Amino acid sequence: MSARNPGTKLDLEKIFKVRVNTQAVLKRAQQIQGQKIPKKQWQAAWLLRAVTCIDLTTLAGDDTPSNVHRLCLKAIQPVRYDLLKKMDMHDKGVTTAAVCVYPSRVADAVKSIKAANSSLPVASVATGFPAGQTPLETRLQEVRMAVADGATEIDIVINRMLALTGQWEAMYDEIRQFREACGDAHMKTILAIGELGTLTNVYKASLVAMMAGSDFIKTSTGKESVNATYPVAIVMVRAIRDYFLCTGHKVGFKPAGGIRTAQESLVWLTLIKEELGNDWLCPRMFRLGASSLLADIERQIYHHVTGQYAAYHELPMA
Repeated sequence: MSARNPGTKLDLEKIFKVRVNTQAVLKRAQQIQGQKIPKKQWQAAWLLRAVTCIDLTTLAGDDTPSNVHRLCLKAIQPVRYDLLKKMDMHDKGVTTAAVCVYPSRVADAVKSIKAANSSLPVASVATGFPAGQTPLETRLQEVRMAVADGATEIDIVINRMLALTGQWEAMYDEIRQFREACGDAHMKTILAIGELGTLTNVYKASLVAMMAGSDFIKTSTGKESVNATYPVAIVMVRAIRDYFLCTGHKVGFKPAGGIRTAQESLVWLTLIKEELGNDWLCPRMFRLGASSLLADIERQIYHHVTGQYAAYHELPMA
């Protein structure tokens, strides 16, 4: 992960001055999607890079210790060993970036990863995920409990009401308190962009989250009707770039929700490379929040190695 973001004082003047040119953003998003995607061995290399940036996630009401255990084993060995061997990547320590679970499943995940002798990070959503509508003390307590159970990354959600009503100081104060509750754990702040109304609000919320000490900003919970989209990503990564130019501090970016195909993961990597540069093309600075993406990437790698497509039962599930 990135070196901790210490945050800065809230610069309200800067927040109020922000205006996003929607047409320009949409045009840039189209350009990114129209880029040529790498082929053959270059594509396979990019897909393996995408695997190492995935936060392999299960956030379902029917999560049990056994399916969390299976998720952890898949995260530790995300691509079949024989396929990695054929690509001469079997000894390069290819794992996903982390596993991401609900707070009540953190202890299960930590136990499974320890038992497998792995140091893979466990991320937990918190703060009344996905709606963020529980009392502040409850949300803070949830962060503390997830950290106590062994989560080293916390994905918090903002209180959308504060963003929608322009209460940026109150939002900044809440995120500062979450930052404190995280202790040494890294904090990713979910903006739930599908519920923020405008791209200008997305940019403002991004800045406030970074000023309050977020190590990452993340698009969505995956539970809204609109999740990670390229126009929103461009607005968020440009906020990251502006924050870096002002403070010298690099904040990471995590799109999440609805990212399902290997092809899409390549577009996301291209977007990051073009907008933020190679420094961000690593798990310390870029994560893909996904539950079904890995299966499609592994099928594409299988195809690259064997020339055929695997039936789903030939590849172990997460």
